[in-house]
Amino acid sequence: MWRVSCVVSSRSGVRLMGCSKWRAALNCGHLRVQSKLSVFFTMIIFFTYLFYCLNGYCDSLPRPVYDQQSNLPNKIILNDEASPQQLGALNASQVVREQLSDAPSDSNLSIANTFGSKKFPQAIIIGVKKGGTRALLEFLRIHPDVRAVGSEPHFFDRFYDKGLDWYRNLMPRTLEGQITMEKTPSYFITKEAPRRVFSMSRHTKLIVVVRDPVTRAVSDYTQTLSKSPGLPSFKNLAFRNATTGLIDTSWSAVRIGIYAKHLENWLRYFPLSRLLFVSGERLVTDPAGEMGRVQDFLGLKRVVTDKHFYFNQTKGFPCLKKPEGSSRPRCLGKSKGRPHPQIPNEVLHRLRDFYRPFNLKFYQMTGHNFGWD
Repeated sequence: MWRVSCVVSSRSGVRLMGCSKWRAALNCGHLRVQSKLSVFFTMIIFFTYLFYCLNGYCDSLPRPVYDQQSNLPNKIILNDEASPQQLGALNASQVVREQLSDAPSDSNLSIANTFGSKKFPQAIIIGVKKGGTRALLEFLRIHPDVRAVGSEPHFFDRFYDKGLDWYRNLMPRTLEGQITMEKTPSYFITKEAPRRVFSMSRHTKLIVVVRDPVTRAVSDYTQTLSKSPGLPSFKNLAFRNATTGLIDTSWSAVRIGIYAKHLENWLRYFPLSRLLFVSGERLVTDPAGEMGRVQDFLGLKRVVTDKHFYFNQTKGFPCLKKPEGSSRPRCLGKSKGRPHPQIPNEVLHRLRDFYRPFNLKFYQMTGHNFGWD
């Protein structure tokens, strides 16, 4: 075997460096290279991670189980009706939602979006426009066992061609025992809607919020006028001929109020027991009482009671009392409770005469007198 030595000359003489020392120096240099490479690759990994975090990819990384469990009490959204037993359990199956947040969108989120499953709605608020459907939905959101879509899906009247999978994907996730709901007031007057809902599920519960059709028509006109200031007068739109008093039933504001006609279409597919008719007037004067009927119809415990409401004199309808953790009470938006324009009494009387026979038939069909005459 070759023996290698390294000779270093100096004035004092010659000093030999043995093979073992030479190898040690070589290894030392090799270690320095390895160390630099490690630092280099570490920096690459660090900057790559930093780049992904800055672009929002870190949020999608799964959290460790212990972290989810340790933060569970902070993630539970509590309702002031929750019992001490519910508060002590602190487990995902007993999560209850926030009473009402200031945001109009979904406030009833579960602990994590991976909990629960998306289902077709077991109950739908199908009508009517300007009857009080938004108020009813917001009042129902207080209940811990109700999960509802915030916006109107319009699946059964506008987007049916997108398919049932698309529709189900719009629904919020629900835990066992919770009810999935949505509201789209135009379903009630859409000819194809009853058949389409029936095809999805014949067991769907249907809620119709009805209101004096004359008042409803004026409210409908007021909303349209706010968006189109140049709109013709209510009188010009309501009558085909003002002299003869012939009502224009092609105008949607008038047509929607012929409740008996639209109900006939729904009763071809659903028995009356599957429908609940909520009084828009009582929803204003006695919201807790009307909400009691709704909760019974949905098979829910009566959680939403009179303690949740107060009457707002300025808006002229009930609002929800200040939720815990909120700085102010929750009322519906500025678009609700608009002052109505002055309509000549003669026009209102003629319109009331027009609706009277339809109202009487509606009372007979539903077995309930709403007292609009």
